Amino acid sequence: MAASRYKDKDAGVVISFGGQWVSWSHTAVAYLAFLSALFVGSALHYKKIVQNEWYGYPDEWFPSVSATIGDRYPERSIFMIFIAITSGPRFALVGLFYLLTAKPGRTLPKAVAISGLVRTLTCGGWTYITSTDDHDWHDILMISYIVFTIPWTTGCIALSPPNAKAIKYRKYLASAFFGTLVPLVYFFIHHKVHRVAGAYTIYAFFEWALILLDVAFDAVTALDFDTFEVVVRDVKGASKGANTSSVPTAVLEKEKEKATAGVFSAGFRWGEALDIAADVYHGFVFWSVLTSLGVVVWYFPLWHMGISGYEAFVMSTVTPALLAIRPLRFLIVKNQRVAHLLSLAGLLAYLVEEPVYRLFIVGFGVGMSCLGWAATLYSDSVQPARLEARILAWIIGLLMSSVAKFAWYTNNPIWPIMHAANGGWNGTGLVLAVLAALRFTRRASLQGGNPVEDKSGSALLSAFGIGGLFFALHSLLSDTSTMVLWVWDGYPIRGPVSNVHAWYTIAAMTIGVVAGISRPALVTTWTVYGAGCLGAALLTLYHRWVGYFGALTLAAYLMAISVPLISSASKKNPAVTFGLGFFIYNFLVLFHVWVVAYAFVPGGPLVREHTDWIMITTMLLIGAGVFGLISQQAKSGRKTADRRRAANNHHRKYHLGTLGVLNILFLCANFLRFPTNDYKPHHAEDRLLTAGIWTIHFSIDNRLWSSEYRMRDLIKEMELDVVGLLESDLQRIIMGNRDTTQFLAEDLGMYVDYGPGPNKHTWGAALLSKFPILNSTHHLLPSPVGELAPAIHATLDVYGTAVDVFVFHSGQEEDPEDRRLQSEYLAELMGSTPRPSILLSYLVTKPLQGNYNTYVSSSSGMHDVDESDWDRWCEYILFKGLRRTGYARVSRSTITDTELQVAKFVVPAPAEGGEGGEDAVAAWTAPKELRDRRVPEHEVPEGWRFPAMFRGQGVRGHRYHVFDEPRYYRF
Repeated sequence: MAASRYKDKDAGVVISFGGQWVSWSHTAVAYLAFLSALFVGSALHYKKIVQNEWYGYPDEWFPSVSATIGDRYPERSIFMIFIAITSGPRFALVGLFYLLTAKPGRTLPKAVAISGLVRTLTCGGWTYITSTDDHDWHDILMISYIVFTIPWTTGCIALSPPNAKAIKYRKYLASAFFGTLVPLVYFFIHHKVHRVAGAYTIYAFFEWALILLDVAFDAVTALDFDTFEVVVRDVKGASKGANTSSVPTAVLEKEKEKATAGVFSAGFRWGEALDIAADVYHGFVFWSVLTSLGVVVWYFPLWHMGISGYEAFVMSTVTPALLAIRPLRFLIVKNQRVAHLLSLAGLLAYLVEEPVYRLFIVGFGVGMSCLGWAATLYSDSVQPARLEARILAWIIGLLMSSVAKFAWYTNNPIWPIMHAANGGWNGTGLVLAVLAALRFTRRASLQGGNPVEDKSGSALLSAFGIGGLFFALHSLLSDTSTMVLWVWDGYPIRGPVSNVHAWYTIAAMTIGVVAGISRPALVTTWTVYGAGCLGAALLTLYHRWVGYFGALTLAAYLMAISVPLISSASKKNPAVTFGLGFFIYNFLVLFHVWVVAYAFVPGGPLVREHTDWIMITTMLLIGAGVFGLISQQAKSGRKTADRRRAANNHHRKYHLGTLGVLNILFLCANFLRFPTNDYKPHHAEDRLLTAGIWTIHFSIDNRLWSSEYRMRDLIKEMELDVVGLLESDLQRIIMGNRDTTQFLAEDLGMYVDYGPGPNKHTWGAALLSKFPILNSTHHLLPSPVGELAPAIHATLDVYGTAVDVFVFHSGQEEDPEDRRLQSEYLAELMGSTPRPSILLSYLVTKPLQGNYNTYVSSSSGMHDVDESDWDRWCEYILFKGLRRTGYARVSRSTITDTELQVAKFVVPAPAEGGEGGEDAVAAWTAPKELRDRRVPEHEVPEGWRFPAMFRGQGVRGHRYHVFDEPRYYRF
């Protein structure tokens, strides 16, 4: 500690020391807290702190931070003491950095200081509230700490005084910190999901590296604080902006701007921030209304089992064609607020109970939304910066929609199929939408009905580009799980999983947006277009990680090319670029439905199963738009355009900040949805497996509401351990790009196999299981004429016994040859396994007749759950090698058009050490009369019984029907 250089007693200075000692003391005590806990814990409880939920020593041999500082005495106490001591220098460090960087009129130093204080408090929170004390609060505070580390780190870099060494160290340490997160998450997934021995030890090294880097980043302040003496007096003038470095200020400022992507290079204004927030939210509303149209339309052909006529509402998007009428164009452009407010009708539709009227309102909302946005972009096209801000709001609104859908398990909380009963936030969303629309339209239009159009390019080529672009954005990027499911091919997991890896899609989209505004000249080259085409090809042709890498490439390209394509289209005749563009988009929407619904639509067989044709068409259309851009740039001169674009880009920092916030929100939701993989069956003590089959009608109930919550309740109350879901593939525009299985699996605590992906052209078959899925394969059964028949063959670990489960949806009644071939294929597949097996199926046959005798035969080895149940046509449960103990049929209420069938089985214990196993043998060899012997309910153990709540009138429209009670069997 240095002697004070201030001896004037009247000045009140008694002692002084260099401000750098605040940094050094913070660094020393913080490192001492963690390292002392590590040394003491390793010395006293080494094998206990390296033990995790799956493995211990010697597979795992280095402890994680949380295990080290956790619940064991004395290391926990030692750590807490030193962390308490650290808090003093920590608060002082935050305060000194604020004093160093604060200048009149600047908001950023205050924001960084607040993030530093909140970060310090949350550190104390997760330190003193361990996961054992309160797991939820420990995780919330830990996530909050990581979240506030981002603005603290970037803010410190942006506010760094002109000190070349400090700026350099901050850049390196921040890059290392955030770079370490990638392998950290990678090895955590290998430990948590894949249960790889030793993965947690490697994860622990990266976790410790984060601690060291985090503290080291704050230690860099010592290089800045030597300008201070405490009591605080600025002895070098750094807080006034003086440059004590040998490097010129201009060079350092450029280095800081480069390190922070220029986000903090201009002043912060709340008004501008609110403008951007409103614009982005209004973009989110556009995508919410647009994506809801398909799922509302889908309700009608679904119930008509064919074209209903209501499909015409798909054409609601072509309203920009009305802008070809000059008086109307003048009226719309001058009254944009009216058009945008009327578009909010799509959000009000949830208040209407009648499905037909709800469709009318949504169609009107979509039409007004497309018309309003086209008019706004056309009007703002004369001002490049304002136009770019609108386009960014539009495409970041898509990203926000994807984030919201992930948080709501692939439903959008403001869709008209949502309401309070199934998790909707419609009222809140509507209020925010009104406020956003009012602010979005508060500035006067920049041009009226007399066009100021760019004559250097082709409006027709722009229309082609817009049509292909919007279809690709909607069909592939409106939900983060869509492309994940394209490359999904079953267990063991060898590729991405929706609730673990979906952020990669968001990250790729974010990178694409940044590239589109920062490198537009690069984005509009044929080389980059070729990279996008390569990504599309990989996604279409390959599974697992190779296919997903293609998906990420395509996602980044689509978002990047959006900016120049939409910008160019906005400067031309909007009736052509957007009117015709949305017409082409509609053609592609119908095309991508036709490839799977070919058995129900005219001309369907011509495009049967040709998703590859759709992808080729989409990329060719985008290529036409790119060709138009390149031709236009060649005529007008790229340099001039780029110079004008860069002249006023202050809005970008707010858009980039919005992207950062959305990514953080997604990661928070991702953390909360991370699978635990510790699911337990309902009656493990009885070795009971309760299995069900349900055709869920694409998760739309009879009144056009999303039905996941109601399905969840019945599955939970029926205590299902395994359930097969049919008509479950919702990953198309017309179905909302949803995935019901994510919500059901995570809420019910089950493993899930989505089944054949959306690019396999089926209506879907999925499997949920409380038992680990050891292996699963997907099958497309012979269907020479009719719709494809999907099947899942999965092997489950049921109480240590491998049990095969088949989930299958056969072809339709009108195609008898298809169904015959499918019955032979599936019978052979079931007969090929020597393990106990269950079939959960939709067979389209009468009991004891026709193809039934192929499914239930010596070749398959399967038995009917109850062959005396004559009142069946669709759903059947078959089994072999298990002791069936119960069977029930539960009415559907208004959830779907098909009941839930449930069967209970006891899984015989295997022989051990040459003893036992008689029960397992009996399950295979028992004669039919003994196997089918029915008994009253009181003769079976209580754990084998079905819930009593569904007897009589049942609950919520669900009751035991047909027999009016469950049936029980025992031998």
